[in-house]
Order: sequence, then structure tokens, then C-alpha cells
Amino acid sequence: MPTSLSFAEHGEGIGNAAAVIRANAVSAGLDAPVPSCPGWAMLDLVLHVGMAHRWALANLRGLPPEQWPIEQTIRAEGLAAGDVLDWFDDGMAELLHVLASSPEDLQTFFFLKDAPRPREAWARRQCHETTIHGVDAMAARLGRVPTAAETWIKAPLAVDGIDELLTGFVPRKSGRLRTAAGEAQFTIEVRATDVDRAWTMRVSADPVITSTGNRQQQQAHGIPDVLWEGTAAGLYLAVWNRGEEFTETADESALQRWRRDQQVRWS
Repeated sequence: MPTSLSFAEHGEGIGNAAAVIRANAVSAGLDAPVPSCPGWAMLDLVLHVGMAHRWALANLRGLPPEQWPIEQTIRAEGLAAGDVLDWFDDGMAELLHVLASSPEDLQTFFFLKDAPRPREAWARRQCHETTIHGVDAMAARLGRVPTAAETWIKAPLAVDGIDELLTGFVPRKSGRLRTAAGEAQFTIEVRATDVDRAWTMRVSADPVITSTGNRQQQQAHGIPDVLWEGTAAGLYLAVWNRGEEFTETADESALQRWRRDQQVRWS
């Protein structure tokens, strides 16, 4: 499945979000708690994103699984660095360099089905990994999750990130968003109000099936059981569990179930 943003735009997104993390880490301090990541301080956030960048680098370089970096090892490396923010910057710069210098037809591991080619898929994944954690870094400085308007996130980036989550992560076989025994299947439509884009998820006892297109195309699926409407940026934060800037039309709210079952965790 092609991405909404170009390869170059994903690289720009990584750099922009990394700058947000650094700026907020300097402002808030590395000891500041991160409200959107309970139990984390800003230092944990910086180490985590630095680890994610280095894990992507290992895959882009084609290293075998036994040579992929281990979270605890990279965390120790970051803590041992003279300046953890310089260590963070070094990993981000190396990631951008390797992405830019890799061939378009690079053959390497990527973990989401129906993804674009690996080089593009890794650029997209690290763009949104870094962006969402940039929002977390803002939350640490503000003491609360920022509103969409307070972030730097524009509609094209948001649409691309919603698309990655709803068409890539949510339908995985390991996904927990399922109906219980005896429960009827239902649909959730996520509809942007500021751009002509919508997504429909069919939730059943099997992995979620997601379709996407313009609003008219998604209306062809019929009236959804649950409708979430909001700006692309507001929906982006909401579906990635960073805010609730949308309206919900439903007989029974699906948000609590979403918060419980749809979480992307490092494992």
C-alpha cells in the first residue's frame, strides 16, 4: 500500500519531530514526568526514541536478527554517553543518512503487512514513531497532552499516520481489537473533517479489516456503528491514544475499548 507522504517528506518529518523532542527535553529537563507515558521521565523518552532509531538502522543495514540491538544495551549506551541529547542527535542523523543512501529497491525486513517497499516503510515508521513521541515530549513540558493546534502536525502528516495505524497495525493477527464470544461484529468509521479522507474498520472475532478512501467511498459501506469525526491532526492524536479531539456518534462508546485493546507497544 503506498504512503500518503513522499520519502523526502518522511525524512523531513523525522527531523522536525526529533527537533521537538530535543527542544522540549532541554526546556522541561530530563527528570520531567511524561503524562502520556505513565512511569516515564523525559530521559526514558529520549532513550526509547534513540533506541527505535538504532533498531531501524540495524534493519536498514540488513543485519540478521541475532545482531539487532537489544533495548537494555542501547539504553545503557545512551546513559553512558557524555550527553544523552547528543547521543540522540547522532542516532537520528545516522538514520537519515542511511535512509537517504539506501537504494529504492532495498530488500530488508519490515514487520507490517501491505507495507510499501522497506526503505519507504522504515522512513514512514520512524517518522510517526518520532512524531508521536514528540507529542509526548511536549506533554512533559506542558504537564498535559497538547492539543492538536498546539503541535506542529499538519493534515498531510496526520493522514499518513492514521493510515499507517489503521491499515498497518490494527489489522495484524496479533491485534487485540476483536469482538468477544457471542458479540456481534461492528464497524468504526474514522472521518476527517478538514480533508476528504475516511477509514472504515470492521471489528469481528477475526483480525480487523480496514478500508480507506474519500468520504463518499467509505459511505458506500453503510451507516457505521461508531463514527469518529474530527480534524486530521485531532484524529491522529486520538487514534494513537494522545487525546480525544473528536466527536463520537454511537449507541455505545467504543473509545474505552480502543484505549484498552489498541495499543502499540515495544516488545
